[in-house]
This record gives sequence, C-alpha cells and structure tokens, in this order.
Amino acid sequence: MNWIALDTETQLAEIKNNSHVSVIFKHSTRCSISSMAKRKFELDWDDLPPDTKLYFLDLLSYRSISNQIAADFNVQHQSPQVLLIKAGICILEQSQGDITVTEINEVISQSA
Repeated sequence: MNWIALDTETQLAEIKNNSHVSVIFKHSTRCSISSMAKRKFELDWDDLPPDTKLYFLDLLSYRSISNQIAADFNVQHQSPQVLLIKAGICILEQSQGDITVTEINEVISQSA
C-alpha cells in the first residue's frame, strides 16, 4: 500500500463523494508521538482491505484542510488522528495511541 498525499480541498470533496472506504491519517511532522503512531500504522497496513485508499495529511503544511475535515466530518481536530470514511461518513475516529489497523478492520467488516 502507499500513501496518497491529501493536499487539496478537491481531494477532500472526492473522498466525501465516493462510496469506497478511505482512511485519512492526519500527521504532525514535528511530533514524535505522531511519528510513532504513523510507523505503527504502516507496520500493519497490509492487513487492510486492498481497495482501501490511504490518505496522508501533513498538518503543518495543510492546516486549512485539517480544519475542513473537522467541520465536514464533525470531529475534533487531534494529532495524530485517523478517520475511517465510508460513503462520505466518518464511521471511526482514532487518535494518538488508540490508532490501530485491527479496529479499523473490525469497523470495515461490521459496516459491509
């Protein structure tokens, strides 16, 4: 799997309007906790369904997109943070040490 850089509001609109499953990983590139969460997530991401789209948001470069995500999906901004989006709805939000591929997979299978 590979990250898709989330760096435009057009991409965010596409995520909201698609029926596929997307994961948005919001990452602060200066935060050690965020870096650890990202590494842990990447170690397990091969366990995600292969059609899952993985978006990476650099919070320091694209804070306005992070703010739009919070508004669009009615979540509080956190870092690091993972949002699981299905059919334009945030069906799971995880932050910091709670970020796990296992729980993401459970929610994906329950919502199928």
